[in-house]
Amino acid sequence: MGTVLGAMRNVRWHELQHAYGSASQVPGVLSRIAWGDAPTSDEALSDLERWISTPPVFDSTAATVPFLWELAATDTVRDRAGVLDLLATILAAGNAEHPAWTRAAHDAVAAGRATAARLAAAPDTPEAGGPSPARTVRAAATRLLAAIDRHACPACAGLPPREAEVH
Repeated sequence: MGTVLGAMRNVRWHELQHAYGSASQVPGVLSRIAWGDAPTSDEALSDLERWISTPPVFDSTAATVPFLWELAATDTVRDRAGVLDLLATILAAGNAEHPAWTRAAHDAVAAGRATAARLAAAPDTPEAGGPSPARTVRAAATRLLAAIDRHACPACAGLPPREAEVH
């Protein structure tokens, strides 16, 4: 198994766009989510949400989603529940001017359904001082799993599922 986010170098980020221009900064933001301290990770997750999913999705969104699934499945990522919530936001978002971007982003989120199911079924690890991180991740994964299972939007409705792309 490779390193976390190792395949990011295979994406031509500079050719993709997010809400504010070139997506060339996306790998750095994903890295901050993966390895940053709590404030750095939180800020990076917020930046990424603004850039790729709110309100429309962009061509960089579908390229980013597999790495978000990788982060959600990595125990050392500080805000895995936040990553899962971002995936749910992407699934709910769209871009009326670019339905293919919407479809690609939604397909990429749906492709991680098995990961969401595994995280939703993870055992709870009790912790003093509030809800355990495992419980928070499980709750976010359960919400996302339900959203994937009931997903329907104009860009995805009535079309056969696309073949899963290998990233």
